[in-house]
Formats: sequence, C-alpha cells, structure tokens
Amino acid sequence: MFSSPALARCLAFRMPSCLSLLMLLGLFTPIVIAEAAPREKPNIVVIMADDIGYECLGCYGSQAYPTPNIDRLAKEGMRFENAHSQPLCTPSRVQIMTGIYNNRNYIRFGLLDPSVTTFANVLRDAGYETCIAGKWQLGGGFEGPGKFGFDHYCLWQLTRRPSRYPNPGLEIDGKEVDFKNGEFGPDVVSDYICDFMEANKEKPFLVYYPMIAPHWPFLPTPDHPDWDPAMWRDEKSEPGGFKGPKYWDAMVQYTDKMVGKVINKLDELKLRGDTLVLWTGDNGTYTSIVTPFHGRDYRGGKASTKDNGTHVGFIASWPGQIEAGSVVSDLVDFSDVFPTVQEVAGVETEPKDALDGISLKPVFEGKPREKDFIYCWYQRDGQRGKASQHVRDARYKVYADGKAYDVLKDPLEENDLTPSLAGSESADRIAELRKALARHEAITQQADAKQKQLRQKFGN
Repeated sequence: MFSSPALARCLAFRMPSCLSLLMLLGLFTPIVIAEAAPREKPNIVVIMADDIGYECLGCYGSQAYPTPNIDRLAKEGMRFENAHSQPLCTPSRVQIMTGIYNNRNYIRFGLLDPSVTTFANVLRDAGYETCIAGKWQLGGGFEGPGKFGFDHYCLWQLTRRPSRYPNPGLEIDGKEVDFKNGEFGPDVVSDYICDFMEANKEKPFLVYYPMIAPHWPFLPTPDHPDWDPAMWRDEKSEPGGFKGPKYWDAMVQYTDKMVGKVINKLDELKLRGDTLVLWTGDNGTYTSIVTPFHGRDYRGGKASTKDNGTHVGFIASWPGQIEAGSVVSDLVDFSDVFPTVQEVAGVETEPKDALDGISLKPVFEGKPREKDFIYCWYQRDGQRGKASQHVRDARYKVYADGKAYDVLKDPLEENDLTPSLAGSESADRIAELRKALARHEAITQQADAKQKQLRQKFGN
C-alpha cells in the first residue's frame, strides 16, 4: 500500500505530518468541507393565533395558562412589549397581509379586496414557494388564495363554514375535504404545514399560518379528558354558542402545542437558523374570558379599540440573527409585517411609499427605527363615516372624537384627559398625536369615494 516503511511509520505515528508529506508527493488531495452558509433568501413563517391577547401568554407574565412553546420562541428571540392588532379578525387579516391601514383598503367583513397585493404575491414573484394554512375568512373562492400569492393552501372558511375543530371541513388545494374519523382541525392544518416544509426544504419558502384556534367554539381538545371524537360528525354547519370559559385553558394549551409542532419540524429539518418566525394574535381575547394578570382581573376585549381589544403578543425568532431573550419597547402594528417580510427576503417593490408599515428588520439588528405612533381605523362592516379612528403611542391615545387617555394609568379609558390638559405634562405629546391623527383623517377622506364604490360593488 505504501511506497516505503518510513512513510508507513509516519502515517501510523505522526498523522498530521504525514498528510503534509503525502500532499507534497501528490499522493493525497484534501477534501475541504465548508461550513453551511446562511441562505441568501431565508424562509419566513408568520403565525397569527385567533382571539388571544397578550395577557394569556407566559412570556408576558401570565401564570394562568401554560404556553411553553410560545414562551420558547420569546426566549430564543425578541419579544415586543407594545404591539397592537386591529380589534377584530377580518380587519387584522386585511392589514397584516397588505401592509396598509384599513382606512385605505377595508371594504367589509369577510372580504379582501381582490385587486390588492399581499406579502405572498411579492415573495412568490421573488422565487419563494408559498403556503397558507388555517383560517381564511377573506372571500375569493377556490381561486382566492392563488390570486393573493399562495401556491398551496389548507383552509377553513374559504367556501363554507362547517366545523373547524372536531371532524372538520376544510378546503385543500381547490377541493372541499371533510374529515369524519375524529380528526381535529388544528392537527390537520399543522400537519399540512409540516408536510409543505418537508417537501420544500431545499428552496426558500413562506408559510402564513393564521391559526384556527383558540377562537370559540371553546371545546375539549384531543388532549382533554372530555374529548369526543364523534362530536359534530354529522353536522354540515358549525353550531353556534360554546363561548363559555370552561375549556379556554385547554384551547390555549392546544394552540401553543400547534406552534411547538411547527417549530419542532423546523428543528428536525435543520432550518431554524435559516428561518424567521413571527408570532402574534389577531385581536384581543373573547369577552367571556377573564384572566388574572399583573395583579388584576383582565377581561378580554375582542372588538374593542381599548387595550384589551388590541394589545397582543408579538414575537420574532431567528437564531443567529436576532439576539435571544431580547425585549424591546418599539411600537408595532400589523402594517409593519409586510415591509418586514419584504426586507428580510431582500425584495423591493415600487412605489416604496405604498405601504403604511415600517420594517422591523433594523430592530432585529439592534438599530433604531422611526415609529412614534400607531394609527387605527376600525369599523367592522367597513361603513365609511362611522369608523372609530385613533392614534396612540405606548402611553397616550387620542380619538377622532377629541377624547384622550393615558392608557398606562387608565387602560379601560374611563377618564378623558381633555378637560385637564391645559398646562399638564402630557399636553405637548397629546398635541403631537392630534396632528398625526389629523393627517390620517385627511387620508381617510381622500379614500372615502373609492371605498364606497367598492362597497357597492362587493355588497355592503
């Protein structure tokens, strides 16, 4: 095997020196194994739970319900203290997907304007494989998800409204599929996501996971002793009711479990370091739920513009890119998600000022970001001239009707500051917020005619 005894002895006793000798003699060519470099286009997973405020999450100080997987995301990433959704589901879904405030593009409940561009459209055009799974509630029929940028989908409430939980009815890639063997909707949806990631692990992908849970009906889950695998098996439409708090704990725990399932799959595929994960909730908790939180009973405020209707958890996790365990006070609303996804993916669109949001990528990198206030236009059914409008920062909120509140001291907005503003320490800041609100009110007025026409076209 070897050309001389000396060379053999060298290999046996002095391996590093011998390898050098072999290379000099031309008898050995080293194999260089390079470390895997981060992907040029990272994967992006956006998760939005349904009807859960920040008071229900352990990472925000709640001790009421176990949320170990969401807490893990916060521990491994960045937790935002001042993040706000819209007060209700469809308004939040429209805003998060388009990056535009509702005053310019909200038509009515249950509909996304067919002409708009979503973050999925932009990423698909940039070469991403795209998937949405969970709750839709945006109209458009079987072709809707594709028009809005999604190559693959597994959705509830796309063409109908059967059960979303036990024995669910879903729309999967152009077909209505009914499950009648004790399946649980969140399991089916999360399995679809995991299969999608497995199939596309070699290419950049976008997953948008608007979760089905924990929105009512509040029912026993497969992990609860009261679980009934035959429940609603013969129902064509989802029954109403089931809004009491008895099974809320179980619903929160299962929601957290589904988040863990997706994160664990990324770990299994060795993709966590190549994937930005954003987690949030679409609005505050349902009003029947009261949670002990920070020394008081915190009632859910879904559909309210008060803090308990909009203050949600918001977490960004990207190992190696975002400092683990970081907590930031930056103001965030759902218009910021589109530009964040776009910048992280390295995609530019024109015109750049078409979006209302501001990218969070600088915050991920520990850099400053200019966002001094959050704006909200909210009217469930899209009726122009009847919407609540406000601008807020982390402490103060001002409404278009003239009222102003210190939401840190008065989260239930019981004491209007306006009568006592003169000469107060808050007067200057509230005056600045009023000016900002006036600018948005002017934009609202400019958009009224167009939005009224769209309401007539699509039904009001």
